[in-house]
Amino acid sequence: MQSLSRDVTRLNLDDVLRLLDARIGSYTEVRPARPGLLRVCAHLRQETGEPDFTGLRVLLVADLLARAAELRGLQVLTAVVFPGQPPAQPGFPERAAAALGIHPPAARASSAEAAASLGGPVDVHVASAGIDGLGALVAVVGAARVRGVGDCGELAGGAMLADQDALAVRLALMSFPHHRAVDFAESAMARDRQTIGDWRQRVAEWAESPSKPMPKRISQAIQAAFGDLDMVLVLALLRGLALDAGVPAGAKFETFAFADRILGLELAREIGRSRH
Repeated sequence: MQSLSRDVTRLNLDDVLRLLDARIGSYTEVRPARPGLLRVCAHLRQETGEPDFTGLRVLLVADLLARAAELRGLQVLTAVVFPGQPPAQPGFPERAAAALGIHPPAARASSAEAAASLGGPVDVHVASAGIDGLGALVAVVGAARVRGVGDCGELAGGAMLADQDALAVRLALMSFPHHRAVDFAESAMARDRQTIGDWRQRVAEWAESPSKPMPKRISQAIQAAFGDLDMVLVLALLRGLALDAGVPAGAKFETFAFADRILGLELAREIGRSRH
């Protein structure tokens, strides 16, 4: 069995990290106020008693941003921010975050205390609606609704995330541009569960082959897409690569293992397990 992504440390990850800035309606380079440290606020709305998949999507986009920034050598501090004081008991988005592999925040704070909770000025705000970023970049996340869950209350939403592979929800939410609204049926996620299972099986098989460098054209395209948080393009590139008979298995392994450092789908989970 080969080690995971041995060639990743030799990749050029100096390309810029950009986000669609709601203040100006175009992509803006992420520039931390303090070199080497990125401070991010993920804004959640007040709880309504229904499973807030929009809030969960906000936390996911903040997580993707943090992962992309960390691969570029930045330390990232994320605060989950509320309009008023943070509720004593975490709501649906925060409770569901762990099931989706979203890293826990460094702080929970009110909007007024956000900067203080992070020890300095906020660099990026991630929210489901336009806010006054006070000079910071504002990334607006489109609303997310999962039909067949929202109408049944938070209990049904929690049951779905407790399914045998809740990461299918992560994949489903990454399958659309994050700034656009998404509305899909819970039953449609069966396809995403199948995709994850298929990719894990393939990665386990590819791991048994000699390591090969990632194809240059694919690695450059994936890095550029991650720089814009364009998960839709990354997923499309991986789907094409998986079926490309001209790329060695070892190169496919390295590419999928590298991409999963940001996608967070646990694609190496089946390595070493018996397939009989």
